[in-house]
Formats: sequence, C-alpha cells, structure tokens
Amino acid sequence: MTKRPYVIDEMISAKAIAARIEELSREIHAEFKDTNKLVVVGLLRGSFVFIADLVRELDLPVEVDFLEASSYGDGMETSREVRILKDLRGAIEGRDVLVVEDIVDTGFTLSHVIHLLESRNPARMKTIALLDKPSRREVPIKADWTGFQIPDEFVVGYGIDFAQRNRNLGYIGKVRFTD
Repeated sequence: MTKRPYVIDEMISAKAIAARIEELSREIHAEFKDTNKLVVVGLLRGSFVFIADLVRELDLPVEVDFLEASSYGDGMETSREVRILKDLRGAIEGRDVLVVEDIVDTGFTLSHVIHLLESRNPARMKTIALLDKPSRREVPIKADWTGFQIPDEFVVGYGIDFAQRNRNLGYIGKVRFTD
C-alpha cells in the first residue's frame, strides 16, 4: 500500500456513468437480442461495480461469471505479464459471451483474456470497457463498446483501485499526489 499522500479529483460523475451504462445496455441488447442466454464475464476485480450496474440494465437473460487476471499488483504500472488468478466456473463453448473490463490501458490484459476465451469456442464474443486510455496502448486492441475515453491519468473509483483502496467511490477520480 502506498504511503505517499494523495487526493482524488472527480473526473466522471456517478450520474454520467449511470447515463452511459443505460446507453450501452441498449446497444448490447440490440447486438444480443436473439440470445437464449448471455454469459457476462467480468474481469475481476476492477469491473465488479460496472458489471453489477450493467447487468441490471440489460433486458436479456444473463448468466454472470468472473475471471481474475492481473498485470498490475499494487503498483501504478503494468508488469506486462498477465496472470490468470481465477478462471471461469462454467463452460462458454457455443455460448454468447460479453467480456466486461474496467479499463483498457496497455491492452495486455484484454488481449490475453480474449485469446484465452476464444480458444474455448464461444458462439460469439464481444467486449465492453468502462474506460479506455488509447494513448497508453501497446497491444493493438479495442473494446467493442467503451463507456468513456480518458487521458493518461491514474484513476480510481467505481470498482477501480489504487493498492486496494478507493474502489468504493461512486465516481471515477484522478489520483493526484500531494507531496
């Protein structure tokens, strides 16, 4: 855990997040309206708040599963080595899948997860990210849907943490060190 003092400046309000999720849910519904069940795969831990709000807005039959992948640990920079810490409980072969990510930064994690899940032969698979930082991209990947594009800032809140803190904020905030 960091000992450097910092403050959090609000970047994206809770109200703006809720409005965007409502819009995204309509687009996802249009894409998957013919599904008999959509497997919504949340990438832990940062996506848990986003996935909860998103599935409540989806007017589709859904099943929720989780996969935990890590390339950060407690730091602010990616290690570029993606580790799967928790795999899915259920099979996705022949099923419709929506992968939910909190933030696409360098692209390493989402790219790794997509390749892993594609090897399990889903019927179709789409991706959604709450946040996208294209200026940091090192792997050519883009989510099918994105909530918000943000600049290269270290952010917390709405499930996203800094050394396991600040996940409980209802908004997305920028970390600013005060020392």
